[in-house]
Amino acid sequence: MTTIAIPEDSLFGLDNLPYGIFSTADTEPRVGVRVGDSVLDLSRIFEDDVVFAEPSLNAFMAQGRARWDEVRAAVEETVAGDVADDAVFAIADVTMHLPIEVADYVDFYASENHASNLGRLFRPQNPDPLMPNWKHLPVGYHGRSSTVVTSGVDIVRPCGQRKGPNDPAPVFGPSVRLDIEAELGFIVGVGSSMGEQITPDEFADHCFGVVVLNDWSARDIQAWEYVPLGPNLGKSFATSISPWVVPLAALAAARIDTPVQDPEPLPYLRGTEKWGLDIDLAVEWNGQIVSRPPYAQMYWSPAQMLAHTSVNGAATRTGDLFGSGTISGPEKNQRGAFIELTWGGAEPVEVNGEQRTFIQDGDEIAISATAPGVNGGRIGFGEVRTRILPATGA
Repeated sequence: MTTIAIPEDSLFGLDNLPYGIFSTADTEPRVGVRVGDSVLDLSRIFEDDVVFAEPSLNAFMAQGRARWDEVRAAVEETVAGDVADDAVFAIADVTMHLPIEVADYVDFYASENHASNLGRLFRPQNPDPLMPNWKHLPVGYHGRSSTVVTSGVDIVRPCGQRKGPNDPAPVFGPSVRLDIEAELGFIVGVGSSMGEQITPDEFADHCFGVVVLNDWSARDIQAWEYVPLGPNLGKSFATSISPWVVPLAALAAARIDTPVQDPEPLPYLRGTEKWGLDIDLAVEWNGQIVSRPPYAQMYWSPAQMLAHTSVNGAATRTGDLFGSGTISGPEKNQRGAFIELTWGGAEPVEVNGEQRTFIQDGDEIAISATAPGVNGGRIGFGEVRTRILPATGA
């Protein structure tokens, strides 16, 4: 038997207990929970429930909130005692996998700071940087679920059509303005039927947990294609998420009010529960932290995003993933995309002694996040770390 030691300063203590899909040498992927520097094999702890032997969290998530609470309590009780030796693995000895089978993917645009910065960059002639609808609804676009990958999966630089301001005609080739978007991703555990609307106060009955998300963006491809229907190939080539899913129950101490929403949202976007989140992110560029975006600044809450997703009667499904949109604060060192951080490339930042604007081949980007835990410390989301490979389709 083994007693799982949890370092005092661990971001993965009993107030966290994130879920993921892991494997070891010569074993199949299955459900685990991170505890300190160990992974607890839930297929051994709950041998009578086959969902924990599955290679994704979807079957477990579909069991619903009461079961999520029951399993969390049982894991807490298990970790407090001795655990079978073959149910515990060192984090260094496991391989992590994409935690969910992604059903649909929608990405929002919920940061007023980010939206205002891009408005000033793209529409400098307009006195108001925000579009007229922005403060009335959570703006979003529908992405491509098949290109969602987990941390550690390299991304090939995308190719596409682009037309710069001085180009007489469109050209084809690798993106030269490859960018990140530091976000959080919210995972639907229990879906809804067509015609059914999810209210903001029903959010916790549907949302299973949260990951760190990088919405990769080819800004030059995006700029040429997005009028009139919005992002497509400039976004669809890849979205990266962290392998650990922090359950919503672990974020009780992080829940705060959103910034004041003026004008008041329409009734379907109003709720009585607080779903702003006090979560701090950090963006590393080749090992150097260049930005610390604060999620607490986000104008629209994830509960409002999910309510808006379903208000037209659209069905939601187990495994749906929706991103928050780029997280940016009011300060320059809080901007969650390099197009903002370098002001469209006009103000390079120094990365390891070099002046940089957009991402080059071989660059490695890591985004991590922490939040206050219910026991007074911090809890962690882990990181999403990705390296960029040269284009292959040019």
